[in-house]
Amino acid sequence: MALDQAQQDELLATPLVATLAVEDGSHRGPLVVPVWYAYRPGGDVVMFTGAASRKAAAIRLAGRCSVLVQRDRPTYRYVGIEGTAGLTPVDADVVREIAGRYLSGTALDDYVAGIVADPGAFVTVTLTPRHWVSAEIGL
Repeated sequence: MALDQAQQDELLATPLVATLAVEDGSHRGPLVVPVWYAYRPGGDVVMFTGAASRKAAAIRLAGRCSVLVQRDRPTYRYVGIEGTAGLTPVDADVVREIAGRYLSGTALDDYVAGIVADPGAFVTVTLTPRHWVSAEIGL
C-alpha cells in the first residue's frame, strides 16, 4: 500500500542511508551508490559529493537523478523520489545539516571541517522531486 505524504515525510526524516541512481552516459546501467541526505519536507532532497566524482559528473550530464530510502525491518517501507538535480558549491551549513543526521559531537565537527577545508572540492546536489513512489510491505 502506498504511503501518504505524512508517512513519506516521517520515513525521509529518519537518518537512513539513501541509494542514489543516475544515468551516467556510459551505455551501462545507471550509477547506483549509497549517500547521506537531508530532506526538507515539501521541498528538496540535498546531498553532497566530490566535485570531481562520478556522481557529480553523471548528475551534470543527466540533470536528474533518483533516490530510494528504505526501512529494512518490519514494517518494511520505502520512498523513491525522481526529479531534476543541480549542483552548487557546498557550504558548512549544508554539510552540517546532512552529516548531522548521521554523526554528532566532535566527529561531526571534524567531518564538517574536513569537507569545507578545500573550497571547490565538494558540491551540493539538490534533487527537486517530480515523481514519487512509496509502499509499506508486510505487517
